Amino acid sequence: MPQSPKISIITVVYNSERFIEATIQSILNQSFKHFEYIIVDGGSTDRTIDIIKKYDDKVSYWLSEPDNGLYDAMNKGLQIAKGDFLLFINSGDKLYNNRTLEIIHKNINADILYGDTIIINENNESLGLRRLRPPKTLTLNSLKKGMLVCHQSFIIRKSIAPNFNTDYKFSSDFDWVIKSVKNTKKIYNTGQIISKFMEGGQTSNTVYKGLKERFLIMKKHYGLFSAIMQNLLLIPRFFGYLITKKI
Repeated sequence: MPQSPKISIITVVYNSERFIEATIQSILNQSFKHFEYIIVDGGSTDRTIDIIKKYDDKVSYWLSEPDNGLYDAMNKGLQIAKGDFLLFINSGDKLYNNRTLEIIHKNINADILYGDTIIINENNESLGLRRLRPPKTLTLNSLKKGMLVCHQSFIIRKSIAPNFNTDYKFSSDFDWVIKSVKNTKKIYNTGQIISKFMEGGQTSNTVYKGLKERFLIMKKHYGLFSAIMQNLLLIPRFFGYLITKKI
């Protein structure tokens, strides 16, 4: 009997001693065991490395070295990965429950699989489902409405996965998802919650820079008109953040 396709789970981390262990445990405690787990650390100076070393016999591969930002580190993980499929679960984030990989694997005939996401805070308290909900059918056209699928709930066949564009510092995952969807028509909605995404402490400055990058990404893939229309819809979100300090 042929061996089941292997899934590569990649975690990018830097100085995250408060959150890295819970992320590691959410992956290592999966009921489905045919996966490899890769951790890419950016040269942490806190206790992050000590925590990773506690799981040295269970983590497939880890490295710690300086990088040129989040997306450079994710590219490193992508190049190291040997699995047929890739899933990024970064420090602070978690798989939804211990059967998540098992459920994903049952539907792994597609090239891209996706699902829903729960937002959590730093105390692991649920803040509800992500505001932008995944469409019933994910297409290139549906992404004109923005990043409808959270990166942590997006599984892709490695053979079609592009590198992340490191020219983008805040929104390269949006560009990556668009390029990935362009590469295939075999996309499957699992109908499941796949990940828990930890809401970060973004500032108005980083939100603005992220929206600016998304405008450039939209313009590149869909043209100027679509980029303008989509960013007009995002303006209330930005000013809402300035008022409530919550995205």
